[in-house]
Order: sequence, then structure tokens, then C-alpha cells
Amino acid sequence: MSHFYVYSAKKMKQTVFITVAVMFAAGIVYSERENMAVFSSGAPAAIYNVKTEKKQIALTFDISWGEVRTDPILDILEQKGVKNATFFLSSPWSKSHPDTVNRIVKSGYEIGSHGHKHVNYSSLGDEEIRKQIQTAHGVLEDLTGKAPNLIRMPNGDFDKRVLSIADQLGYRVIQWDTDSLDWKNPGVDQIINRVVNKAHPGDIVLLHASDSCKQTHEALPAIIDQLRSKGYEFVTVSELMKQAQTENKPVEEKSFKQVY
Repeated sequence: MSHFYVYSAKKMKQTVFITVAVMFAAGIVYSERENMAVFSSGAPAAIYNVKTEKKQIALTFDISWGEVRTDPILDILEQKGVKNATFFLSSPWSKSHPDTVNRIVKSGYEIGSHGHKHVNYSSLGDEEIRKQIQTAHGVLEDLTGKAPNLIRMPNGDFDKRVLSIADQLGYRVIQWDTDSLDWKNPGVDQIINRVVNKAHPGDIVLLHASDSCKQTHEALPAIIDQLRSKGYEFVTVSELMKQAQTENKPVEEKSFKQVY
């Protein structure tokens, strides 16, 4: 006996559409699997913020060069009674400013690495990446008496190799959720409004204490006062990380092209 199967044109179109969609999705997964791996569960990932209901926030300051901006910022933190903040220091700057580094340490602030050469580490070979991180590590440990375990890459630039090597060397890569844009010198009010309006529990705020950022010290008092008026407590990045599991947010592997 012969059997005949009759398909309507509509059903055939649906079948073809589903088949094409499945093949397309599979192609995307295949082509992107390496990019996805760096942010998959268990893989090293950068920390942008922390999930917490507590109104805690981490003010972080990057320093890679300059003579005149850091001390005024330290003065303001002291005057305002901010006892917890995190400074990411480049090793060449630290080596040439030991007194300022010592002041940061004596003030009780947390120190993380900002690397050695201020270049995009994703453009370097594996051994050079390792060398840059280790060189900065040695300098900062000698100056502070404590081995750093947090690092913010120059320009915020990284790829999966950088994350993996940093992890192998015992570092957590720290990014930010709120960029003050102080490195653009957009105006004091704009810096204040951007930080205060974007702030949220578990936030990591990017600020700078390098000479190229000329308005940070002017904006900082109002930032501190307004965040406090909203009930925020200032903590270090490490203290913030203790509050809850970190949220690893997928981002493109690229440089933020900041000026330090």
C-alpha cells in the first residue's frame, strides 16, 4: 500500500523558517564561543559592581602621573572623614612619589595596582602581560609593605588572556559601573551630577588623581556630601566585594581610551 503525505505551503514555510533559525543560532554560538568563554561561569572576569542591598559604594582613584592633584584629593578625603577608598597606582608614578604613596598607606586607604607601562595590555604578548603585572607588583609591595591583589588595567583595557594571566598571578581585575568622566574635564557640576545620579548600592566609581584631571578635587566635596545625604557609606573595593557575590557584566574587549 502506498502512503502519501500532504504538506500545506504554510506548514512547509514554518518548517524551513525554524530550520534556518536553528542553523543561524548555532552559527552564532560557534563563532562567538571563545568570546563567551571569558565571561562564562567559573572563568576569570572583571568586577564592575557588587550585588548588595546595603547602601555602600566604593570611590576609586587611578593615578599614573602628575605632581599636584593627589594631595588635594587626600586632603579632602581627610577633611570629610572618608576613611575608606581605593587607589590604583601605576608603579612608575609610585616609585617617583614614595612620600605620597606612604601618605596613602598611613591614611589607611586600600592600594591596588594600575600596572607598569600605561599601554593596552590586550595588545601585548602573554609573557609581556605577565612581566608588566609582576613589575608593578614588586614595586608596590616594596613601597607599601603589602602585596596588592586588585588591579585596574591601564585604560580599562583587557581581553580573556589578560584576565587569565591576572588570575594566575592572584589578582582580581576591577573595572567600574560609574565613570565620573573627570578625565574629560567636562565641568565640576557635570562630574558631580554624573556620579550622584548614577550611584547605586554596590557601585564602583571611577575617579582620577592624575594631573590631567583638573576638576576632580573641586567636585569631590559635593560628591561626598550628596552621596552621604542619600545614605551611602564609603567602603573599599575589597570591603564591597565581601558583601555579596560579584556581578560579572559582559563587555566588549576594548580600550576605554581614557586620559590619565
